Amino acid sequence: MPTVRDVREKAGTEPITMLTAYDAPTAGIVDRAGVDVILVGDSVGNTTLGYETTLPVSVDQMASHVNAVSRATEDALVVADMPFLSFGVNEKESLENAGRMLKEEGAEAVKLESGPHTVDLTEKMVQLGIPVMAHLGLTPQHVNQYGGFPRQGTDEESARAIVDLAQAHEDAGAFSLVLEHVPSNVAAQVTEAIDIPTIGIGAGPDCDGQVLVFHDAVGLSEWSPSFSKQFGNVREEMESAVEGYVEAVEGESFPAEEHSYEQSDLDRIY
Repeated sequence: MPTVRDVREKAGTEPITMLTAYDAPTAGIVDRAGVDVILVGDSVGNTTLGYETTLPVSVDQMASHVNAVSRATEDALVVADMPFLSFGVNEKESLENAGRMLKEEGAEAVKLESGPHTVDLTEKMVQLGIPVMAHLGLTPQHVNQYGGFPRQGTDEESARAIVDLAQAHEDAGAFSLVLEHVPSNVAAQVTEAIDIPTIGIGAGPDCDGQVLVFHDAVGLSEWSPSFSKQFGNVREEMESAVEGYVEAVEGESFPAEEHSYEQSDLDRIY
């Protein structure tokens, strides 16, 4: 089973693979495929819970999904995404919420959507034994501030800020850094500037690893971002299976004889 130290040491040596998972069956599939890191993302809000954004996801909801994924995972490193307003408002509550994911739910690290406000918090968490994966670039919890999900780091000032914050979080003890939806040349410079691994999503090929949302990767989403890639068409298979079930029941071909059992001595109970 990889540890946070193992993931950190992969920087510049071999690509890191990371996928999201939100339930035990999915986690088992991802784990058996040999993925290095499973992120229980707050994207569960969009993919599974029916929300339009990640903002409504609560700590209790995240805890439930983290627990399910942890129970089904044997090899991959499980990282719990900290939801909106579960950190950064009050240090005590931030530490308790993050600590809960490790102490009670079975995660081995947490991910914070990062900024200037999370540098000191990252250092404190690491001091207490809570490994932190930082996250810069597009941070979806700022959707209302952005007015959507635009690419970040597209001018010199904002790109420089990403590099500076990446270095600050490395100094604070973060063991890795997610870079989301930034120009590939900016991501390459961040990767060069820090010693901890960068894990990209919409950040080009020069990061130390890649992460995708599970539903996008397997083709379960109705829509996927342009920087994603579908490696299957699970949605089409599921639709076909459900349509086949409805047709079989309505056509009275299911259940058939092989799906039923008769108890011979119970023919005359009424």
